[in-house]
Amino acid sequence: MHIFIVGARGYKAKYGGWETFVSKLVDNYHDNNTIFHISGLGDNDTHDVKINDNIYLDNFYIKQNGGIKMFLCTIKAFNYYLKYIKDNKLNNCYIYVLGLKLGPLLYLKKHTIKKLGIKVLVNPDGLEHKRSKWNYLIKKCFLLSEWSMLNNCDLIICDAIGIKKYIDNKYPKLTNITKYIAYGTDKIDLSNVNETEILKEYNLHKDKYILMVGRFVPENNYELVIKEYMKSDIKLPLIIVSNLSSSNYYNELTTKLDCLKDKRIIFINGIYDEIKLSVVRKNAYAYIHGHSVGGTNPSLLEALSLTKLNILYDVCFNKDVGKKSCIYFDEKKSLSKILNNITKYDRKKMGKECQEIIKNNFTWDIIVDKYKKIFK
Repeated sequence: MHIFIVGARGYKAKYGGWETFVSKLVDNYHDNNTIFHISGLGDNDTHDVKINDNIYLDNFYIKQNGGIKMFLCTIKAFNYYLKYIKDNKLNNCYIYVLGLKLGPLLYLKKHTIKKLGIKVLVNPDGLEHKRSKWNYLIKKCFLLSEWSMLNNCDLIICDAIGIKKYIDNKYPKLTNITKYIAYGTDKIDLSNVNETEILKEYNLHKDKYILMVGRFVPENNYELVIKEYMKSDIKLPLIIVSNLSSSNYYNELTTKLDCLKDKRIIFINGIYDEIKLSVVRKNAYAYIHGHSVGGTNPSLLEALSLTKLNILYDVCFNKDVGKKSCIYFDEKKSLSKILNNITKYDRKKMGKECQEIIKNNFTWDIIVDKYKKIFK
């Protein structure tokens, strides 16, 4: 069996949710009869880079920069894989498209896909047309792409219950090919790790800070969180771990809010070492998750597996995961009031409930097993 994955930046790429998903899926698949072909961005076109006997990486060079880069990479990879499957006369092939980056291409290539016996899966991600980074025209293009891709694939994979409900309501005829499979996570073993030394590296102390992790984009509600934090009376600092060096929004927002004058607001440029980030998560007094767009976010699952007290933005994607084990805020439910009363919550009890949610629903063993039932 050959599974071709397009739409992410590659295998072990340090960027975001798709990249985390791809690496974790293939690393935990453990089936000698399955070969993964993963497309990614590269400085030049390099194909069939062997990672091991079951994982091959194909890099594609895209000259253009900006938001269009991943669209072009996904289209280039998709066309390359169609030709690769045809030239090598491969059977039992799946192409798994992450995101809505192909537009009408699935329809245009429908005859070729059917002739080659390929099954196409699409993961639409989470309401891409609502992301603030896109202008009006691009948002409309996403809606068109959504309609075209979902109506011309064999299976739709939703990584959040809220996304499945959205598709079921909007496209009732596609209900029978729409399936919910979340992201996964595994609790990192920190038993042999010197946590004190790692915390010292970032000038942190156990239970003496509030944590926020995620890409620095508007839909992750950094502006709301920082405003509410500055308004609150909490003494603990807010540690924000994000892609600061590659985000124009970071400079815009810190200037707008003048938040760097508040000594409680501390920014740390991305921590991409899994062990170090897990230590930082585990030792936080609480975690704030501001994501408002998207499916089941990997950073949320990682937080629930490690952090005792989790404060989430009140949106269905987050509530479907955290349920009653977390605290929720939004523009109306004051985060500053939650912070002012943060010591009143039973961290031990809530933390245990969060870990049970992860253990029973979101481990990679559970998630990969669901994918194996699809890739038969």
